[in-house]
Amino acid sequence: MMTMAMLTGQSTEHLAVLRGHHRLQPEAVEAFRALQQAAKDAGFNLQPASTFRDFARQQTIWNAKFEGERAVLDENSQPIDISTLSKGELCCAILRWSALPGASRHHWGTDLDIYDPDLLPEGKKLQLEPWEYLEDGYFSALSQWLTDNMEQFGFYRPFSDEEQGVAVEPWHLSYRPLSTLAEHQLTEDVLRNAWQGQHIAGSDWLIPHLSDVFSRFITVKDRGQPCNG
Repeated sequence: MMTMAMLTGQSTEHLAVLRGHHRLQPEAVEAFRALQQAAKDAGFNLQPASTFRDFARQQTIWNAKFEGERAVLDENSQPIDISTLSKGELCCAILRWSALPGASRHHWGTDLDIYDPDLLPEGKKLQLEPWEYLEDGYFSALSQWLTDNMEQFGFYRPFSDEEQGVAVEPWHLSYRPLSTLAEHQLTEDVLRNAWQGQHIAGSDWLIPHLSDVFSRFITVKDRGQPCNG
C-alpha cells in the first residue's frame, strides 16, 4: 500500500534506481530490466526517457503552461493561442498532454516514457510526440515490438484510446501490477489534500470541477463533459 505522499509525488521512499537519475518501484525496475533484455535480444536499445517525476516538478510544468511560459499544444502537437481560451478550456487543453500536480502517473514509480537512442537520427532531439512512434516514425519498429511483447512483462499503455481526454502516448508504459493499485488509491480527496498550501494555477476552476476532471483525464472511465467556463 502506497502512502498518500508516495501516491502524489511528495515522497521517494517507494523508489529504487533504474539507472542514473531514473527511478521506479523495485518490482517495476526488475520487470523493466527483463523487458529491456528481451528488447535487446530483438535488436532494440530500449531506454527510459522519463521515469519518476515529483510533485514539485509537475507543479512547475503545470503552472508554466497555465501562465503562458511554456507552450500548450493541441491534438496535432501544435501550439495553441491560450489568450482565446476560458480558464476551463485552458485547464482542459493542458490536461490533454500534462497531468495535474499530484495526479501524474509518473509520481507512482510504475510508469515511464521510453525510446531507443540508437534509432534517433543524428542531430535530432527526442520530442515524445506520436509521429515518432507511429508508422514511418523513428521508433515505429520498437513501438510495434512493444505492442507484441510488453504484456508478458506486465506493461501496457495507459494512454492509447483516442476517445479519452488524454492524448495518445505510445511512448508511455505502465507496470500494471503496481499501477492498478495506485489507480484505486488516488481519489479527489487525496488530490485536494496534496494541494493544501500549494500554488496550483487555475485551482479556482479545477476544484469545483474536479469530479469531471477525474472522469475525463484521470480515471478516464468515460469522456466526461466538454470543458468550458
